[in-house]
Amino acid sequence: MLLIDSHTHPIFLQDGRGRKQAPEFIRRARRAGIDHLVALGDVLRFGRSPNRAQLRQINDDTVWLMERFPGFVTGFCYLNPTLGERAVRDEIARCLANHSGFRGIKLEIANNAADACMGSVMEEAERHGLVVLQHAWSQTKIRERAFHTDPEDVATLARRFPRVKIIMAHLTGCGFRGVVAVKFCPNVWIDTSGAAPEAGLVEYAVAQLGAERVLHGSDAPIRDFGVSLARVRTAEIPRQAQRRILGENVRELLRLP
Repeated sequence: MLLIDSHTHPIFLQDGRGRKQAPEFIRRARRAGIDHLVALGDVLRFGRSPNRAQLRQINDDTVWLMERFPGFVTGFCYLNPTLGERAVRDEIARCLANHSGFRGIKLEIANNAADACMGSVMEEAERHGLVVLQHAWSQTKIRERAFHTDPEDVATLARRFPRVKIIMAHLTGCGFRGVVAVKFCPNVWIDTSGAAPEAGLVEYAVAQLGAERVLHGSDAPIRDFGVSLARVRTAEIPRQAQRRILGENVRELLRLP
């Protein structure tokens, strides 16, 4: 069975993992049976709103990973939409010029996904055929909505830009509420990462969205490869659904070999 991890951070300095430690991270992934992984960058390295130079450092690390582990790592270009249209366009162009392995855009907590500044990001994503992976989590602290994205905000974004494919990160963090929020947004997938597994949640996502809209993701090294795989493998869903979630959906979505 093909195993692709759609949500990883192989270079993650808060966990003591720089370029020197990246080979051990890749070895751990391979020992877990992972055939391919998506590298999203060290999104916590410079705080929630990195500047242009800091984004370049993060994305250059992703280029290095793809060059160091060809055929095993696919990259997403990390962006800060609040820097403005010119900065967004320039960094996407730079990422794509530096390596053909970029397949998407990673967004964290610089702003809320429903904000107007997302326009240039989504227009560029559509123009280049890139998938947008948006950090999301069901919030209880309302004041943090200025920069934290709720599932409902992802749904708002998806309806504004129906031709852009979006991955809503963190099934466990978004919860049952998150599944309901994006159910009628056919351009939204959800990855299985985020906090400890919750009984019945993968099953619920498959029942509501269909297995083809659920993607396996670990959030390693923040979370564990084995735990992330087990939450899918032990779910009470058909084996064909497991096969799609664990690898086939990501392969098709990102146009991987």
